[in-house]
Amino acid sequence: MFTRAVLDAGLPRPAVLPWADVLTGAAPPAPDALVRVDSPGEDPEVDRLLRRSAAPARHGELVGLADTYAGLLRGLDRVAAGGAELLNDPEDVAVMCDKRRCHARLSAAGVPVPAALPPVGGWAELRAAMAAAGWSRVFVKPAHGSSAAGVIALAVAGRRVQAVTTVEATPEGLFNSLRPRRYTDEAQVAAIVDRLAPESLHVERWLPKAGLGDRVVDLRVVVVAGRPTHAVVRAARGPLTNLHLGNARGDLAALRAAAGPAAWAAAMETCERVAGCFPRTLQVGIDLMFLVGWRRHAVAEVNAFGDLLPGVLTDGRDTYAEQVQAVTDGRWERWRAAAGRALDEREVLPCGA
Repeated sequence: MFTRAVLDAGLPRPAVLPWADVLTGAAPPAPDALVRVDSPGEDPEVDRLLRRSAAPARHGELVGLADTYAGLLRGLDRVAAGGAELLNDPEDVAVMCDKRRCHARLSAAGVPVPAALPPVGGWAELRAAMAAAGWSRVFVKPAHGSSAAGVIALAVAGRRVQAVTTVEATPEGLFNSLRPRRYTDEAQVAAIVDRLAPESLHVERWLPKAGLGDRVVDLRVVVVAGRPTHAVVRAARGPLTNLHLGNARGDLAALRAAAGPAAWAAAMETCERVAGCFPRTLQVGIDLMFLVGWRRHAVAEVNAFGDLLPGVLTDGRDTYAEQVQAVTDGRWERWRAAAGRALDEREVLPCGA
């Protein structure tokens, strides 16, 4: 889809440098290249190379998430080593792909995000931290996960426990499933959390999302060169709204009407502020939720590779055509310079206070 957008703009066909080649020593792009980095995807050999493992993981296996993250950073460094201009800044990607660092950066910038617990090393520490905070419902997320892999929507009430998660627990290991499962046995939930904990966990307070009809909803908003341009509503009957889990696209016009002009404008301003936290990156995909009552909103995730919204057009352009236009008409360069100056000011001013 990106190649098509480039060709439709009358530009030469992009050269593709496969992730497997990057990770096995291919020469990096030349200094005069303009480089878009895409997700490594789900290729078993690429996954093995990222983790520096002797064997590929079994299909869907939740293993080596921290090692995969480290491999991603090594790969980005190799891509950047030739001096090419990257549309995805390696440091920005490093922050977005670490939920703890991303949460901290957004919070420091005044972006509304769910409150988070201190680091927890397992089930016992998680229960103790929830009790200390007075929270009965949280989202437990692998720090380096994506696409809801390993995420647990956890609710506790005394001795009762309920966990809705993509994790399928088997004697052989933990596997990511496209069919969310519900666990109510505390020993099972504790075992899952304890097996995920060595990969590092990020735990956030579960905020009640607004709903349309009989479903809760949130949004994926793609921001290109600082401007929110494309959005899709994700509607679900459960707490996990990712579309690939069988959830439905909702009605964006109905959501905007429910929120009202002022709340919608405030949410889009937040999305602009999020993009300003990553001023060296052309696009970010933001998971934005309106809370019950529609008066408040919060950012749940920022995705470095979150711009795949097939069929969603703005002024006749999909997310990829929007990015190509932003680069070719100078908007990307202008926004990058302005956002960089604003970020420098935010970092410098507190030091002089």
